[in-house]
Amino acid sequence: MFRRLRTPGEPTTLRPDDVPPGMRIAGAYAWRLLAIAGVVAVVIFLVMQLSLLVIPVFVGVLLAALLGPFVSWMRRRRVPNGLAAAIGMLTLIGAVTALVWLVVSEVRSGLDDLQERSAERFDELLSWAATTFGLSQTEIQSSIDEFFGQFDLTDDWFVNGALSLGSTATEILTGAVLALFALLFFLLDGRRIWLFVVGLFPRTAREAVDGAASAGWRTVTEFAKVQIFVAFVDAVGIGLWALALQLPLVLPIAVAVFLGSFVPIVGAVVTGSLAVIIALIYAGPLPALLMLVGVLVVQQIEGNVLQPLVMGSAIKVHPLAVVLAVAAGGFLAGIPGTLFAVPIVAFFNVFVRYIAMGTWRTDPAALAAGPPGSGPLSSGPLTPRASPPPPADKRPR
Repeated sequence: MFRRLRTPGEPTTLRPDDVPPGMRIAGAYAWRLLAIAGVVAVVIFLVMQLSLLVIPVFVGVLLAALLGPFVSWMRRRRVPNGLAAAIGMLTLIGAVTALVWLVVSEVRSGLDDLQERSAERFDELLSWAATTFGLSQTEIQSSIDEFFGQFDLTDDWFVNGALSLGSTATEILTGAVLALFALLFFLLDGRRIWLFVVGLFPRTAREAVDGAASAGWRTVTEFAKVQIFVAFVDAVGIGLWALALQLPLVLPIAVAVFLGSFVPIVGAVVTGSLAVIIALIYAGPLPALLMLVGVLVVQQIEGNVLQPLVMGSAIKVHPLAVVLAVAAGGFLAGIPGTLFAVPIVAFFNVFVRYIAMGTWRTDPAALAAGPPGSGPLSSGPLTPRASPPPPADKRPR
């Protein structure tokens, strides 16, 4: 009934009952959250250090999610595995090459007219500046020379710029080759790769991991489809607006917007600027301003309506989470972070919820789906099939 009082100098021993329950629960959550945050920080650090390797692999994963249904359809038509993967890759490369060739050929066909009109617009700009500000041609030319003189355009500058451009081009080319190489093996041998990954987990957790990854892979596939839809909407919207303004090169503008929409932020800015510049050169300041308004309206609809709502409903992530994921990805890893943030968040959202709800225990279809979904990484159930019973005369007695 009575607690013994501690004598002076006696060491204090803290018993679990002496800590309030709320503090114990908060402490238990706190150290677990710190452990999770530490693991996430280490993973992000390693990804940033190995970005030249990780980014092409992630691109290969997204392309595999995009081509997966097509390759699986060919396999169901009894097309050999290697031939189906080759056809899928050649289809992708051919489609991108055809779109790029279409843009380049259209621009080259009107290049002479574009140069002539650009020179005319530049002369008109100089005349406007001379009339508005009362400047002579000599003063304007000296101002232009003084402006460019601030950049110290010496031979060393051009050499350094060429070296930097060559290094960047080499990195991009290497990344593209590595992405295609990874895509080939994801399409060709994804089953064995996934079995190796699942084999790293404890045997009792493999069914849960396999089912959760299957659900996550289906979500990534939906993300790839929605991304194509969003890019198509951007291209059609800006292309129709350019057509309404009676601008030339409408088809190259639309194709450039479609391809640029797959590169977050930078792609939209570059392709939108291209449309505005063409409007300024061929039609004048007012149509260029109207073109700029149209580009901004389409991009705002895409960024604030299509991306959060359509993509959020397709990948089962709240629109606010989509916006925050893109912002956080851009803050942590720049442009690649904005590209991969949404599929990564969508995958882990479905992955964690699937395991937490224990769906793999009551979903036989998920157990038989194999590794990630119906895409290129699946070719049968992960769990081993039961062996048939031995004949009666060979059964152990």
